[in-house]
Amino acid sequence: MARCVELDNVEHAHLRVAARPAKDLLVNQALVVPSEFEQLQREFPILFRKDTDGEYRSVALLGLDRGENLFLSGHDWITHYVPATLRRGPLFLTVGDGDEAQNPGIVIDLDDPRVTESEGEPLFLSHGGAGPFLQQAAQALRTVHEGLDSSRRMFALFVELDLIAPVEIDADLGDGTRYRIPAVFTVSGERLSELDGAALERLNRAGFLAAAIHVRSSLANVNRLIDLKTRKLAGESGNG
Repeated sequence: MARCVELDNVEHAHLRVAARPAKDLLVNQALVVPSEFEQLQREFPILFRKDTDGEYRSVALLGLDRGENLFLSGHDWITHYVPATLRRGPLFLTVGDGDEAQNPGIVIDLDDPRVTESEGEPLFLSHGGAGPFLQQAAQALRTVHEGLDSSRRMFALFVELDLIAPVEIDADLGDGTRYRIPAVFTVSGERLSELDGAALERLNRAGFLAAAIHVRSSLANVNRLIDLKTRKLAGESGNG
């Protein structure tokens, strides 16, 4: 069980974060937010899924099997951009009510195996300021925190304009192995092209026209996933 406590630059001055494999990186999908779409669409397929409450969420597709991240080599990313939810390391935001919701604090999971006292990057500098890792992780947490509200507004407009459509992701590895990603959605290219000027202006003014285009263009990255999966299987076969 996670042992999360509020991060403190005095009490936790000695803590470091080691570059070790972590369970939260070994996933085939990662939650993403609209402000990331421009960078994500260069490398990952961006899809929509419905959560248990029926609300849409955006995810980057990282692998074809459960617990598979094809964009990791050891514990190093082979991409230029890493989804913000996977850049936070062992850190989380604590969100309260009222003013606290606007200024969430950062907590650390002391039971995370990446948290050490002897190896990795220090969370704090010698004078007590945040180290580079903590700065980057805090920025990633802010990206997600602010992006969730943006996501709700984006999906509300996409639904109103009937832009969301189911999509079939079928990956054929060429050796008889096929993968199908179920229950996923994308932006309908047909519906997007049919929008009139007023609807396009609404999308653009809300900041979501580019997001819709990025989602559509990202689907080409399914071919990259297939290539990475084929190489992985070839490597495993060779090692065997």
